[in-house]
Amino acid sequence: MKYRRDYDYYIFLDYSEDLIGYNIIKQKKIIELLPKISRFEHYKGRKNRKIYLKHINNTIKRENIKSYFEKTKITESRKNVELFTEVLEFIKKHKNCIIFLSVDDYQFKKLRKLLFLIDGENTEIKKESELKKGTPEYQVSLVIDNLLNIERRKQK
Repeated sequence: MKYRRDYDYYIFLDYSEDLIGYNIIKQKKIIELLPKISRFEHYKGRKNRKIYLKHINNTIKRENIKSYFEKTKITESRKNVELFTEVLEFIKKHKNCIIFLSVDDYQFKKLRKLLFLIDGENTEIKKESELKKGTPEYQVSLVIDNLLNIERRKQK
């Protein structure tokens, strides 16, 4: 599939230990969101993770980050089939839209096989590790990464 810059929606699916989640955002909302998440980084790359997550959680609440997304969901990783189904239903319902789908490397093969069952012709699927640091796609993928880590820390 050739590279496209005219995506209608972006879907970011990520996995963190025993949690899995996704965010769906319209392209138009990304431009508004980027300045608000410019300080977001990958959780694993931080030295003092607890303080970092506290600051990020405050930013998410203060800037109402979740409101930029069409849908956000986090659930237990054992419910990944249910979550995949929701993502695939969204793609199927929006079959005339061009969609960018970023998937955690661990889940990539499973979801790619399912995507082709519904004929995701207008969907470009990429592994999370293929996102280039500094790109809007990379930066927005950090939102679900941080949300998963905040949720995981709450459960402990």
